[in-house]
Amino acid sequence: MNVAHSPEELVKKERAVALGTFDGVHLGHRRVIEAAVAAGPCPTVVTFHPHPRRVMGYGVELLTTLDRRLELIAGLGVEEALVVEFSLEFQRVEADEFAREYLDAIGARTVVSGADFRFGHRRSGDLDVLAGLGFATQAVPLVPGISSSAIRQHLHAGEIEAAARLLGRPPEVEGLVVEGDARGGTLGFPTANLAAEPDLLVPKHGIYAGFAGGHRAAISIGMNPHYGGDELRIEAFLLGFAGDLYGKRLVVELWRWLRDERAVASEQDLVDQIARDVDETKSTERPV
Repeated sequence: MNVAHSPEELVKKERAVALGTFDGVHLGHRRVIEAAVAAGPCPTVVTFHPHPRRVMGYGVELLTTLDRRLELIAGLGVEEALVVEFSLEFQRVEADEFAREYLDAIGARTVVSGADFRFGHRRSGDLDVLAGLGFATQAVPLVPGISSSAIRQHLHAGEIEAAARLLGRPPEVEGLVVEGDARGGTLGFPTANLAAEPDLLVPKHGIYAGFAGGHRAAISIGMNPHYGGDELRIEAFLLGFAGDLYGKRLVVELWRWLRDERAVASEQDLVDQIARDVDETKSTERPV
């Protein structure tokens, strides 16, 4: 998928555009994007970064990085994407000006969005406004019960299977693999330590079964209480993996929350507990 960061980077041609922020690319978002792909020609997504609510001062925990959002969008058959930089200055752009400078400028003829999507200064723009400006429009009804807010609530509660049903895929954590304390290796369970972007949602602390880099993975999210940790750690032990992941981006699927993190009496007790976690990971099924 070709990704542009200004309208001038895209050739003006007839397009069907899915318009929205699409953080998480959950099932509701997918319906909007798939409707644009079906409408064609040249299905295109116009999306926003940073998240508009964060720019406006609201504390929104993101479900995906921009890179991951674009990967998921590309997987739905979108040919091109325009990432519009959202800023305090941009939020003052009137709806008709946005339509002219960002939609018409790239050749949008059909615009698809969720039924409640608003854009432009003071959220004055919607599909009715675009229809009045000559665009063909398609409103995709909201899917009852599916929202980014509901997914966040499930993840904060460790309800991985429930979050997966709304996403249509397992929830994920991701980041660059950085050097850690190397304790896992000395215990026989070397882990990849992720440095996640600070705006991303961190699920409920605990131990998870999941998948990363083509391997099942036992994942720890939390403060490493056995060693008196006071910093957030996201660590993944990839079963059967041998290699160097340092400096690489790793996307980790969460399949099931296994247990709370906790301190144990000895390192041998810790080794035994990790072995049990690994055994559970081996038998865990991927949700959805």
